[in-house]
Amino acid sequence: MRLPIWMAALAACAPLAFLAPLAAHAAPDSQDAAAGAAVFNAHCKGCHEPAIERAPTRETLATYPAATIVDALTNGVMKPMAVGLSDADKQAVAAYLTAAAPPVQTAARPGRAPTAPVGVDVKCETNPAIKPTGSDWTSVGLDTSHRYQPNPGLKAADLPRLKVKWAFAMPGSSMPTVIGDWLYITNRSGKFYALDANSGCVRWVVEGVASRTTPMIVKSDVSPSGWLTVIGERNRTARAFDAQTGKELWRSPQLDANPVAGITGTPVISGDQVFVPTTSGEEGAARQPTYRCCSFQASLAALDLKTGKLNWQTKVITEPLHDTHRNAAGTMMQGPAGGAIWSAPTVDAKRGLVYVATGDSYTEVATKGDDAIVAMDISTGKIRWSNQVTEQDNFIVGCNAPTKPINCPHPDGPDYDFGASPILFHLASGKDVVLSGQKSGVVYGMDPDTGRSLWSTRVGSGSSLGGIEWGMAADGKRLYVANADTVNVLEENLKVLGRTNLGSPIGPAKPGLSAIDPATGRILWSTPAPKAPCHYAGDRRRDRGGGACVRAQSQAPSVIPGVVFDGTMDGWLRAYDAATGKVIWADSTTDRTYDTVNQVKGQPGGSLDGLGAAIAGGKVFVMSGFNGAANTGGNGTNVLLAYSVDGK
Repeated sequence: MRLPIWMAALAACAPLAFLAPLAAHAAPDSQDAAAGAAVFNAHCKGCHEPAIERAPTRETLATYPAATIVDALTNGVMKPMAVGLSDADKQAVAAYLTAAAPPVQTAARPGRAPTAPVGVDVKCETNPAIKPTGSDWTSVGLDTSHRYQPNPGLKAADLPRLKVKWAFAMPGSSMPTVIGDWLYITNRSGKFYALDANSGCVRWVVEGVASRTTPMIVKSDVSPSGWLTVIGERNRTARAFDAQTGKELWRSPQLDANPVAGITGTPVISGDQVFVPTTSGEEGAARQPTYRCCSFQASLAALDLKTGKLNWQTKVITEPLHDTHRNAAGTMMQGPAGGAIWSAPTVDAKRGLVYVATGDSYTEVATKGDDAIVAMDISTGKIRWSNQVTEQDNFIVGCNAPTKPINCPHPDGPDYDFGASPILFHLASGKDVVLSGQKSGVVYGMDPDTGRSLWSTRVGSGSSLGGIEWGMAADGKRLYVANADTVNVLEENLKVLGRTNLGSPIGPAKPGLSAIDPATGRILWSTPAPKAPCHYAGDRRRDRGGGACVRAQSQAPSVIPGVVFDGTMDGWLRAYDAATGKVIWADSTTDRTYDTVNQVKGQPGGSLDGLGAAIAGGKVFVMSGFNGAANTGGNGTNVLLAYSVDGK
């Protein structure tokens, strides 16, 4: 799955979409660019020019800071692709890719500046004690993954008056969480921020945090202030901090030894445990003929909230790893592998269960652990039930390209990961149902006691790039599902590039938002993604009105009473009437630039993707720009936007 997702979307042979935090490398001099061309042509061009699936194009790579590219090759998921490259090679290819990038003005460095803004952290004058309200958004799903804010501090009648109150530029990011007037967010720069939710000034910042997970905030006596937050890092560890001061409280052991493993799903705190899922970039690493595909097997770990020590850890693939055969290059293959858990787990305290949704298989070795919803015992980690909805979904990046990597499994599958967290929904009948959405474009309802499928409903054709990607949302009446189908939108470009159609034989692409009856799976309404004009202000590649107006609706929705918020890849944020699906408010986050709180001048917006908006205290907080999965505009960075009524 090309998600993240902070692994978000695996990019292809050189998956630079999964970037490490900025390192302290000096930007390479442009005189190295000629040598870098040879490195690029030999190691990267096959995946980035033209780009395979969601691998960043060469044009997009040109918007990254050179130091980010070097660090991705040295420390990130690109590391397996960079075997044999010297430090000078890495510097040279970064110089080659960024040599033609246009300068961006920042208050900190006028004139020639990095292609992605650096910014200046403006500290708050005071940091009052954290005071919770009835309008907080303290985790990625707010409760059991519903993404429903019952007390938003604004109503449907206020929507026409929503304006951007403040903006904060940062490279990539998590979804923010908010408690009182404190906002928490991680990002690809390696900085973990606590901001003032009212102004965007910096309350504290922790450097060197390699995370893109959403910080969950809980009241806990483990922390001196009484408030604790936990994040997951790409290096396979979880870390706990005092939410008031940013002081580290503990750091978990490394949860997977595989160098391409990581954490993209938000760690979830329940009771005295922290549940941490693992994922990997092995789908991209496996493109190399010398790579011993594949060994990663996803797991869920339960940590002690007080100490970070491991209580239990359970793999979703229960079949043993073993050698299988040699590929055409003579490399010994292995399996089964895969089942990445891209999203946050969902806790069912009543049943003593925790549910996870898994991704595809990387090999042809049979397993029941991929493309499944898995229920584990909270106390022991024992698997109570597992429901696999797609068998033999065996896939590595590039298997749907005209020339397949030699490590492609046989048969290869459609790449139909689950990327969205399961939702535990309480029905009017008194029964519960586990709701899940897949990249196939199919939504499932399952019995939480047995895992038995109760119903399934198709909302889109699904594809390697489409279907349900980042999440769903639910209030007390309806399930809201965003569908990212992109085939029709991209078909012309695919033909020009001589690439295969990435679609599904099921039917035409139907990006948009749907509402479903959680009891029966019946579609209540469906609203296609509007064909609105898009304009990328401040993006010099696209500010003449060109560029891709991709209407894919991959962002997870967020709900308040009577209103559903969701965005599309072309940068439009919209509000829908929850009962009818009618669009009642819309704003393009890309038709203007932003002078940000952290002193970046003219910061452009970009795609709306990922985990969607956090709504708290009368404000709507959303990220616009490249989040690590896919991008149509911007300058390789993100801007956090805070909307409020009249911008006040």
